[in-house]
Amino acid sequence: MGRYFGTDGIRGLTNAAPMTAEMAMKVGQAAGRKFLRGAHKHRVVVGKDTRLSGYMMESALIAGFTSVGMDVVMVGPVPTPAVAMLTRSMRADLGVMISASHNPYHDNGIKLFGPDGFKLSDEDEAEIERFLEEPPAYAEPRDIGRSRKFEDARGRYIHDAKMSFPSHLRLDDLSIVVDCANGAAYNVAPSALWELGASVTTLGVDPNGFNINDEVGSTAPAALQQKVRAIGADIGIALDGDADRLIVVDEKGSIVDGDQLMALVTSDWAKRDLLRGGGLVATVMSNLGLERFLESQHLRLERTKVGDRYVLEAMRQKGYNVGGEQSGHMILTDYATTGDGLVAALQVLACLVASGRPASEVLNLFEPLPQLLKNVRYSPGSAPLEESRVQQAIADAETRLGNSGRVLIRKSGTEPLIRVMAEGEDPALVENLVDNICEAVKQAA
Repeated sequence: MGRYFGTDGIRGLTNAAPMTAEMAMKVGQAAGRKFLRGAHKHRVVVGKDTRLSGYMMESALIAGFTSVGMDVVMVGPVPTPAVAMLTRSMRADLGVMISASHNPYHDNGIKLFGPDGFKLSDEDEAEIERFLEEPPAYAEPRDIGRSRKFEDARGRYIHDAKMSFPSHLRLDDLSIVVDCANGAAYNVAPSALWELGASVTTLGVDPNGFNINDEVGSTAPAALQQKVRAIGADIGIALDGDADRLIVVDEKGSIVDGDQLMALVTSDWAKRDLLRGGGLVATVMSNLGLERFLESQHLRLERTKVGDRYVLEAMRQKGYNVGGEQSGHMILTDYATTGDGLVAALQVLACLVASGRPASEVLNLFEPLPQLLKNVRYSPGSAPLEESRVQQAIADAETRLGNSGRVLIRKSGTEPLIRVMAEGEDPALVENLVDNICEAVKQAA
């Protein structure tokens, strides 16, 4: 990761470096400089979620892009995958999403997409970072860019998302609660489900600039669980602030995580001869139960580092069309170039409708192994994982688990934390091993 770009663009507390209006303008100038190529009129699509700071960041980015000669198309509050789709569809040179995803309202972020609708490579981001340190390449006065609003972005995205739903199926009489996290999908997700015939009850569809992800959405599913039980809905769907992540609640109010959803879509696509790559790409965090389930279906699990960009990279390199994360990002490259919570939800709903069975039966395909994750804070500059006592504790845990489980220790990409995860068939043993490693890390840190 670079100085400014993390695993998912630039992100941080608004009005504190690097998430300031000044930095946003510089990002517009640097990214504009990188993607100004050829003699055609250059265009950038800019979308945002519903945070109060989105107005400020949008204005600053527009100033940056237009000052170096790029035209800006403002698409307003739309999901991250909508920006990726519109960048391709409008033949734009660049797409920008202003969002801090599932973070609280006081954070914000900038995600960049290339002309192909995919997130930028590490190399492109490194070049933009280099331009950030140099004076801007201002356009001549006659070549300064224009900005305009594009009013039909939501309608275009709804149409695109619905095209992923099997044409012979409908959602008639299906009672769905959809929680939009007071975020970017507050309008599009309920509309798309209603257009496909569902009976829709909404949560988190009243954004006010401050309430994005506030006790609603995929990272806070309690409200959705309660609503599904209260009205006897068939299923509940929770998206995050920028709608690239999905968590599902079955008719009993139980949470279904990304691993179960990926197992469902992967096995369904394999049966329908739609699956490419012979399996699924997921991260090292996905449960061992998922891996065993896929093996029972003669399918592979390809693991990557944590981060949907690494999942997508492996999918593109190795020819897979289904990938994702336990946290609910699902990437279906037949339909989208990035995680898309609504498109993933439509695939899950298609399986539910086609089966005619309750969600609790359809969505629970394997018994996950007990998994425990704990975080240990360390002093920046120290290297606790290199200490012999920590390495010994990890080795002991691996020996005791053998083939019945696994241990995963990694540094957080965003905070000075060591993440200690273990899973195995005996929950008491898993807890004991995680605590032993955490203690060793604390002593070393």
